Amino acid sequence: MVFFIDFYNAIQDFVETGGQVLLIIGILIFIMWLMILERIFYFTRGHQQQKQQVLQKWKAREDKSSWNAEQIRQAMISRVSIALGGRLPVLQALVALCPLLGLMGTVTGMIEVFDVMAVAGTGNARSMAAGVSKATIPTMAGMVGALSGVFATTWLQRTAKRERLKLEDRMLMEHH
Repeated sequence: MVFFIDFYNAIQDFVETGGQVLLIIGILIFIMWLMILERIFYFTRGHQQQKQQVLQKWKAREDKSSWNAEQIRQAMISRVSIALGGRLPVLQALVALCPLLGLMGTVTGMIEVFDVMAVAGTGNARSMAAGVSKATIPTMAGMVGALSGVFATTWLQRTAKRERLKLEDRMLMEHH
């Protein structure tokens, strides 16, 4: 129990040091990673079931060589592909927001530094350091969130493309 209290206090101190923008970045990164984990779970569970259903439907068809059969095959593959790519554009938007919010934290922190300089002059280094801290910590957090999101979304995109190609390979057309 003491560990959780210490952990909570450490996070609270970190957020106070980085300012309100850091809290927004933290919430954004949390939502982004929830969505990434949902996509990973879908790839391992939901997609496998959908793929099996589509393959069973395709194998049950008698006509696999006509133009109509090719259109049905393409529609089936497209539905699976849309489900695979589901929330990737939203994830990419969240990834793009991370460094922008970090930049907003930089600007608000620097405004605080300038306020301290206007009131206390340049001699109060301790007050200026708090503003510089509020300027750099959100920037770092935004970049860390963006980098982790870029790696995850790239992996998700590659996996979705690979799964689509595998499905296309398994749904062969018969040529007479």
